[in-house]
Amino acid sequence: MRKISTKIAAFILIATLISACNAEKRVPDGKQLLTKNQITVNGKATKEENIFNQLYQKPNSTLLLGYRLRLNLYNLANLNPDSTYQAKFTNNPGKYERKSKWLSAKQVDRLGKSFWYHGIHDFLKTTGEPPVTIEKEKTDKSILRLKYYYFNNGFFDVEANNEIDTLSIKRAIVKYAINTGSGYLLDTIKTSISTAVLDSLYETIRPNSVIKSGKQYRTVDFEDEKNRIATHFRNNGVYFFQPTYVNFDIDTINKKNKADVNLIINDYSYQEKDSTRTEPFKIYKISDVNIYTDYSPNNTSLKITDSTTYKNFNFYSHEKLKYKPHAITDAIFITKGGLFADNKTVLTTRYLNNLKIFNYPSIQYEIDSRDTTSTSLIAKIYLTPRKKYSFGTSLDVTHSNIQDIGIALSISETIRNVFNGAETLEISARGNIGSSKDLANPNNQFFNVSEYGLDLKLNFPRIFMPFSTEKIIKKSMIPSTLMAVGFARQQNIGLDKENFTGSFSYNWTPMKNTTARFDLFNVQFVRNLNPKNYFNVYGSSYDALNAIGKIYNTESTYFDNDTKKNLIIESGTSGFINDVLSLRTDLLPSDAFYADVKSIEERRVRLTENDFILATNFTFTKTTKTDLLDNTFYLFKTKIESAGSLLSLISNTTNQSVNENGKYELFNLEYSEYIKTEFDYIKHWDLTKEKVFAVRTFFGIAIPFGNSDNVPFSRSYFSGGSNDNRAWQPYSLGPGSSGATNDFNEANMKIALSSEFRFKILGDLKGALFADAGNIWNVYDNVVDEKSTFTGFKSLKDIALGTGFGLRYDLNFFVLRFDFGFKTYNPANETGEKWFREYNFAHSVLNFGINYPF
Repeated sequence: MRKISTKIAAFILIATLISACNAEKRVPDGKQLLTKNQITVNGKATKEENIFNQLYQKPNSTLLLGYRLRLNLYNLANLNPDSTYQAKFTNNPGKYERKSKWLSAKQVDRLGKSFWYHGIHDFLKTTGEPPVTIEKEKTDKSILRLKYYYFNNGFFDVEANNEIDTLSIKRAIVKYAINTGSGYLLDTIKTSISTAVLDSLYETIRPNSVIKSGKQYRTVDFEDEKNRIATHFRNNGVYFFQPTYVNFDIDTINKKNKADVNLIINDYSYQEKDSTRTEPFKIYKISDVNIYTDYSPNNTSLKITDSTTYKNFNFYSHEKLKYKPHAITDAIFITKGGLFADNKTVLTTRYLNNLKIFNYPSIQYEIDSRDTTSTSLIAKIYLTPRKKYSFGTSLDVTHSNIQDIGIALSISETIRNVFNGAETLEISARGNIGSSKDLANPNNQFFNVSEYGLDLKLNFPRIFMPFSTEKIIKKSMIPSTLMAVGFARQQNIGLDKENFTGSFSYNWTPMKNTTARFDLFNVQFVRNLNPKNYFNVYGSSYDALNAIGKIYNTESTYFDNDTKKNLIIESGTSGFINDVLSLRTDLLPSDAFYADVKSIEERRVRLTENDFILATNFTFTKTTKTDLLDNTFYLFKTKIESAGSLLSLISNTTNQSVNENGKYELFNLEYSEYIKTEFDYIKHWDLTKEKVFAVRTFFGIAIPFGNSDNVPFSRSYFSGGSNDNRAWQPYSLGPGSSGATNDFNEANMKIALSSEFRFKILGDLKGALFADAGNIWNVYDNVVDEKSTFTGFKSLKDIALGTGFGLRYDLNFFVLRFDFGFKTYNPANETGEKWFREYNFAHSVLNFGINYPF
């Protein structure tokens, strides 16, 4: 506790020293520090971000509560460290000679470039921010930009001015006053389209025009209308059309706050030798689609030696054609006899690139000289094959809710066009060593987790079925089929596992920004290699059983010695459990301790038995995120999974016998049967100035039935950890208000809600304030503990709340994250002790993570 107090005191001292810096220290004489911008529009103050973004000058950035950290850091820097260093010797010439004898003249000179004399000041200058002083030239530019902003929004008579409100000799506020006048509304809208065919095309989309009578003028609407018209024309055969051909004549003469609009599209003009010619636009059709399957800039002079035609597509190759034609034509949406269309060009490029057997394709069009009407285009698609074989390696440092740190090495071999149908086969091997303080570790080894595995993935760029699915899943949805098998062996100073997996899945994109995945089957066989180590791993279960054994065990061979009387793992624990359940001790089924032993044994059997899961699932994802820098988006993901039902149907139909537990078996193993569904929603709001507010909600439930009384451990839920409720360690929260009595607490229903406010501190160092709520419960399974089960809305009182703060460092390719979580509401505590009783550093949880939690 003393160390924590010292750290807090040091932090307060540093903060006090920094805050004591004079913000005006670097403000030149005759200049004033810009402390604030104020804008009034028609006499009313505004905080609208778009308006403030028009200003050329903005005050120095602030941290929380308006503190200008970066300005104060800049003020701490020595702007001329070289001069300061040399001044030490100028004022004391003998000092340089003495140091030169001790170090050498060269080393003394280099000392002036060291971190303490020079580097620290460079860091402060780079990380810090020079004072923003008021400049008349920039305030004048701001006035012009404000006028343009309102003019572009329909206020043609806008007036703007500014004044400087002096706070002190070196501090001032700039006040901008804007009088917009009345906005101009669009009145009569006419069209003057010279080419008749374009006039007809425009009429089909005219009702959806962005430019409408009665709407206020906005420049951006006219740009949008230009692009809308050009897109429509170019998707309907008008090859030479560009947005620049769309012009607007806006007439405000003799109009009061109204404007007439004339949409003008002149004929096509082009340069022919030294003169400019004009003619009506034409609609172009595709006369041929030529595909060059082994194009390279280096082989353009080589002769075509192989060619074929398939469904009106012409294939050309310098060598023997290596691809089945349908594999490529399935990815091409440009068709012979069809109209030229930009969207088909984009879709074709996207699909061909998605095959992953070619470099980014090139599609070019040229006028077909065979057509005397000059209304035909030849589409030429140039494909450059990637190497058939490619070898890859990767070395990663990983972190998960179980593994504190891990080092993973993977190697892979990719084979392209395996069966000449654009298929790709990936063979990969991986190995991982890691460290986890949460696992039983009797030898105190740092690297106490290891895993190795082998995976094979075969991808088909189509729906692999014996019948056509084109009417259901069109090829524009970029469908693919993935077959995968894998094996992994894990050693974690625990039960150790072998994991065999296999899947057959279909993937497609129903529409933009959405993805769908259907696993026709997903099989998993988990084999526990070291089940006798159970009570070494699950120490809390052993402690509970051992306490009962000291009272009721009468078999001396189960004890380690006659003094401590601890049950021996494995012989003593299994022997005592068998004696209790066989009624060979004084415990009776009506006794509470008997129920405890039975519960411990049921959990041991469940977590040590091998699992066989044959599931079918469907996953749907929709997001509005455009790229990694997009901070205003949402993501919705839902999944439904059914396991074991097909096997039960077959068992019932074929009259298979059940085992002593009344369950069906496959390969002498009770297979799992359950239904599971999940809903995940993430939303981000960009609050500007590198401030982001993010929320996440999650709900998941897995209900066992038929051949199962519970859900397999690998399909259950847990709570806590760096990507969940950060005030609790992984698996240490719940179920319900039970108080996490087991070592690895899990259940079959989960609710999680998280929110986070992210902000910039300085440079690439970011901060966050967060709140995480949620818990796990047992529902519709064989758990009877009331504290652990969900019994209705009253169980929502067991939702735990953790709050805290975090630091993140952005390394561009990933983000290092440190989060301090504090237990704000702990449902496991007694009534009256739930709120803020553990809200201190002693009970806080430090989470290390890679990238943001959501």
